[in-house]
Order: sequence, then C-alpha cells, then structure tokens
Amino acid sequence: MEISAAGRLEVRITAADVGKRVSVRRLAGTEDTAEKFTDTVGVLTSWDSGVLTITRKGGESVRISESSLVAGKVVPAAPARRRGPAATYRELAQVSARGWLPVESERLGEWELRAAVQKVPREARPRGAVVGRRAGFTRRANSVLPLGDPGLPLDAALTAVRRWYGHRGLPAYVQTATGAQGTQELLCSELERRGWTREVTAELWVGALAPVADRADPAGAVLSRTADDAWLARYQRKGVSEVALKVLGSGPSVWFATVPGEGAEPAAIGRCVVDGRWAGFGAVEVDPALRRRGLASVVMAALASRALEEGASAAWLQVETDNAGARALYTGMGFAAHHAYHHYREPALTGDIDDTDDTGRDGSS
Repeated sequence: MEISAAGRLEVRITAADVGKRVSVRRLAGTEDTAEKFTDTVGVLTSWDSGVLTITRKGGESVRISESSLVAGKVVPAAPARRRGPAATYRELAQVSARGWLPVESERLGEWELRAAVQKVPREARPRGAVVGRRAGFTRRANSVLPLGDPGLPLDAALTAVRRWYGHRGLPAYVQTATGAQGTQELLCSELERRGWTREVTAELWVGALAPVADRADPAGAVLSRTADDAWLARYQRKGVSEVALKVLGSGPSVWFATVPGEGAEPAAIGRCVVDGRWAGFGAVEVDPALRRRGLASVVMAALASRALEEGASAAWLQVETDNAGARALYTGMGFAAHHAYHHYREPALTGDIDDTDDTGRDGSS
C-alpha cells in the first residue's frame, strides 16, 4: 500500500486510472465489529457514482465503495511468468484460435467473427423451433475473437455481432481473456454492464514440450492424421457431425492419438495441433475404468514426440478451472496457467452451442 512520509496510508488512484492495474486496501468492518482490512489487486475497470470495479486475474469483478478505501495505488503489470516458454497473450490467442478453426469467419476491424454451424434436420428440431435453426460445434469456433479495435463504437460493434450470429441461428458469444498483459478486463466489464452473461471460464496453460515427450513411453499409442471411428467412439461427444469433424481436423498440422483398448472403444485418445513452435493439446480422454494408469501421459507423450519432430518446442492446452484432476496432471508435466479466458453470451438466448471441448476433461494420468 502507499504510505506517506508521515506514515499514513493514502489513496493515490482516481477515475483517470481506469484501465490500469491497481492495488487497493479497503475497510471491511463496521461500527459494530472490529476493523478489518481487505486488499484487492486487479485492473480498475470502472469508477462510477462512488463505486469502483476491479477485475481480478481470474475474471471476477469486485465492487468497492469509494468511501471504504483507505489506500490505493497503480502497480506494474503482473510479473513475467517464471515457468515455461515466454509468450504474449495475443500470440497465444491467435495460435489457440488456429487450433479450432471455424467453418466460416468475417472480420470486423480487429475482431474475428467465427462460426462452425450446420442446419438441424427438420425432424430433429424441438417443437416450436424457428426454421433454419442451426447447431454449432464448440464455443471456441463459434465466438468472436476480439484482438483490438472493431472499428466501430462498442454498442454498434455488438449490434453487428448479434446480427451476424442471428443470421446463422446462433447466440452471439464473445471470447475474452484476463490475467495477463494485454488481456481484456475492460471489455469484460463493458459486456457485463450491458447484460452479457459469462457462461464459461477456463485457463490456457503453457509449458515446455520436451518434458511432455519424456513423461512416458509413447510406443503404446497409434497416431493418425484423421479421427477414425475408433477415436470417435471414445470421444466425449457422440454422433459427431460433419461440421464437428471439420473443426476437429482443422489446423496447420493435426494429429490424433489412440491407445487401443480391449473392446471396440480405445483405452485413451488425444488430439494435437502443431503450429510453428507451438503444439496444442486437446480432447485427452481415458476410459473411466482405466484411469490412474498413466494412459493420458502415454497419449500426450506420443503427440509431443511427433510435434518435436516437426520443430515445435512449446506446448499449450486449455483446462477448466474446476477440473482438479487435469490440473494436477498438467502441473506434474511442467505446465502453468498463462491467462484465464471467458465466453460471454448475449442477453437474448437464441440457438444452441455444444459445450467447450477443453483439454483433459477426465484429468486421468
């Protein structure tokens, strides 16, 4: 906290510091309780009518009454990560987006509108569904990737976004990020102020690739350029559509790994997209009856070995914040969180989207 020459705490931030990273201390006690101080660090995303909003690294917004402040100051950006490869948010956002390519896209300034949809057969539509209603595969291929200025005022840009997705029978989603230099805490705050709902929060983790390849003997996994029937039999989404297959097979250099099982379904599967120095892992799944036997490590080792042969040296993956098993597995492999990402849904609910397909949903090793 900021301390004056006289030894007193001081508030040295104002509304002019919106958009900057700050550290504040507020008095949380009341007249009837002992004084209690609470510290908050994050990006100051608004200061209106005597109330500050600070967005923390994980995307949570904290509202603080100006009258409760006892100290505050602007602080430097979060220190550079000490584990894993160095990378900017923008680089990782672009690389991960290429790992789940949409079927169609359109530019709106520096925003990319992305969609991977197909028409739902008339007989499969719920009663009362509108004609032309569509289903989209994975939010990451059916959301806006905003990496700068849309070229329009925000309200006009969001109107254009909603219109574009509405024409495709889909709800409008905007994918944002928090917790790293150059992420979008201000945009998160503006979306929430306009009634957009944060539905999904996950994290993008990075790590060195070679230790993943050394984690286990890759000989037990079979690699293929396509997701065959056996791989799809283990995949968590049954009845994968033609559009889903296009998304799964998209990317600069895609590999699928399969560990054969005793029955028709494999014991474990995984997917990797090699893109320059990066290898992105996803869809790592293990037969529930065979977990805790190192099969996920075998899958990832086989994919990592192939990625190393293609010149990659760094790895990324996406994991849900509540997936304790996967987080423990990837921590053991040397991965660490780089930033959090979120999907915000428009206020009006229209259309359907499959859930995100984050890496290592089962978290088995």
